[in-house]
Amino acid sequence: MNNLEPKEVFAIFDEIRKVPRPSKHEEKISQWLVDFAAQHGIECVRDEAMNVIMRKPATPGMEGKPGVILQAHMDMVCEKDSHVEHDFMTDPIDTYVDGEWLKARGTTLGGDDGIGVAMALAVITSNSVQHPDLECLFTVDEETGLTGAFKLQDGYLKGRQLINLDSEDDGQIFIGCAGGIDTLAKMHYKGERLMVKGEELFAARVRVSGLMGGHSGDDINKGRGNANKIIVRFLFEVMKRTPMQLAAINGGNLRNAIAREAEAVFCVPMAWKEELRILFNHYVADIEAEIKDVEKDIRLELESTDMPDVVIPEDKAKRLIQALYACPHGMIAMSKDMPGLVETSTNLASIKMKDGYVEINTSQRSSVESQKHHIKNMVECALALACDEVTHGDGYPGWKPNVHSPLMEVTRRAYKDLTGKEPEVLAIHAGLECGLFLEKYPYLDMVSIGPQMYGVHSPQERLSIPGTKRCYDWLCRVLATL
Repeated sequence: MNNLEPKEVFAIFDEIRKVPRPSKHEEKISQWLVDFAAQHGIECVRDEAMNVIMRKPATPGMEGKPGVILQAHMDMVCEKDSHVEHDFMTDPIDTYVDGEWLKARGTTLGGDDGIGVAMALAVITSNSVQHPDLECLFTVDEETGLTGAFKLQDGYLKGRQLINLDSEDDGQIFIGCAGGIDTLAKMHYKGERLMVKGEELFAARVRVSGLMGGHSGDDINKGRGNANKIIVRFLFEVMKRTPMQLAAINGGNLRNAIAREAEAVFCVPMAWKEELRILFNHYVADIEAEIKDVEKDIRLELESTDMPDVVIPEDKAKRLIQALYACPHGMIAMSKDMPGLVETSTNLASIKMKDGYVEINTSQRSSVESQKHHIKNMVECALALACDEVTHGDGYPGWKPNVHSPLMEVTRRAYKDLTGKEPEVLAIHAGLECGLFLEKYPYLDMVSIGPQMYGVHSPQERLSIPGTKRCYDWLCRVLATL
């Protein structure tokens, strides 16, 4: 990255990508930030949650103006293609330049939100960027629980304006976001030995792969396939036509990522083997007709496999498939206040076989608090058809837009002065930490900006190099204008 502009930002990002930083495992990156501050003589504190706060006095001529906070999260979503050998706990991200894009080989890049961290650090170590009293807040575990924002104590922050650097759209200013809540369901069962009586059985493995996946907030309305829903739909069609024994089902990984891959192992009577292939071929044609325009690389495969030793009891397997089929996924409602904004959605994120139970994770989002709980209850009712345990997380609040924000107006003018174009002012369906900051610091005036990225939360993640320069120049101009 040595040849990329802005050099100061990409040089720091190059160091960050070498430090393991999965969500809930931020020990190394948190210590790296503390060491970075010490190396550059910057005041730094770290709280009990491992959040890091750096402070720097105003540059000459900016003294006495309201302080500003630059905020980004230090953790990253760790997704990889199934054929890629990569240990996110130890291995650096393998990056490369492809034209105007920075990418990673077979894994998530970590631009979300490593590039936000890098921009904030470039500002606080610069001798040329003008700014008022400056704080940089780097939080932990934004991606899986907003733990750092939840545990941030009152009184730590001194600034009255906050610029969140966790957005992914060029020329857009976000002034609001959805709230969210996660659901965890478990279906416990006692596996049964597969006893072949009467007819001989045929064991098959069905697999869905090649989907785009993506962010369960930003990308939920783009018509992308969910591997979990696709594979369950096929199993349901099989189950309707012939006796079926389900041995395994697994799909998806993270609650905030749309499932890209899934597979299942099941048995049907040998006499139904040819019918199964015919049904599968028709099913493939249906799915491709429905989503091939969006999912150009989708792969659906059916193959024979070894006979399993143990299966899920037939009645429980039937209820599981029915519950997963009934469980909603995708966009539920569009905002009536902000055209084009998804108001409410849910993501059937993962299905995992554990020792003695199947675990299902979903994630609900809404900019309307009552709708967030409504869709949570809808998911609970569906999953309770099969699961003996359904629980919900604490959730997090949304960030209500302030259309009269002075910081938003300064940010808007700075972009227009820099580019000659008007930026869009929007709310985002993804979750940001701003709602939690506002609960603890209700006086904060906040905006969120960031460079252009695509495919976040998936191995297709890519970061615009010219977009990063444009965003960093924009950020510096906002700080000088403040």
